[in-house]
Amino acid sequence: MSAKPVLWHIPISHYNEKVRWALDYKGVEHERRAPMPGAHMLVALARTRGEHMTFPMLRLDARTIGDSTAIIAALEERYPEPPLYPSDAAERRRALDLEEFLDEELGPHPRLLAFHHAIKDREAAASVMEGYLPGPVRSFQPARMAVAAAAGGFARIRYRVASEDAAEAARRGTAAALDRLEDELGGRDYLVGGRFTVADLTAASLLYPIALPAEGPRVPAAPPSLEAVLSEFERRPAIAWVREMFARHRRSKPG
Repeated sequence: MSAKPVLWHIPISHYNEKVRWALDYKGVEHERRAPMPGAHMLVALARTRGEHMTFPMLRLDARTIGDSTAIIAALEERYPEPPLYPSDAAERRRALDLEEFLDEELGPHPRLLAFHHAIKDREAAASVMEGYLPGPVRSFQPARMAVAAAAGGFARIRYRVASEDAAEAARRGTAAALDRLEDELGGRDYLVGGRFTVADLTAASLLYPIALPAEGPRVPAAPPSLEAVLSEFERRPAIAWVREMFARHRRSKPG
């Protein structure tokens, strides 16, 4: 009997939510492990023999797979039902093209926005990081703030989030991606073939930090500066669509 799959993940990450959702959608029983952000890069490098330096990462049938797109492809092969890829060849190609576009042109922007505003608010950053602390020290304020400061430094280096210009570019990039998503939907319920596919899962997952659906990962309250940015997108049709996708198709809490 094959060992239970193991997902190495970052609980609040939207790329990681993409894989968690795929696993839950397919009903794949699995274990989840979440090292502290920063340390996760060492785990990823070690377990993929230098091929990947970040999460998500899935151990499946004696293979260690990095990158959310590759993981979903492996899940689709190993657990074909219910499918996330359309059976029609043209529709499948379109769904995969949209997945690639969303990964590359949408995904980085909400992440940069969230990190940029969170690291300016030490208490918000501490709230994010406290879940990674051992239980006895979570309520110890100096420990929480020290970890938040370290995480902020990591985010500045890893994602280049300290610049106001970069944050503004991410805001514009998010708005442009929402425009593209709304154009692709054209008022329809789904992006490809009239049913839920990897394209819908990707779009909804990567936009969860902006839409904050009830079924999405639990996140701390946004600092006021981020709230102001989120309010700009609140009335967009794409945001309502993201929440609807989570309500219809997110089978279990992402945890």
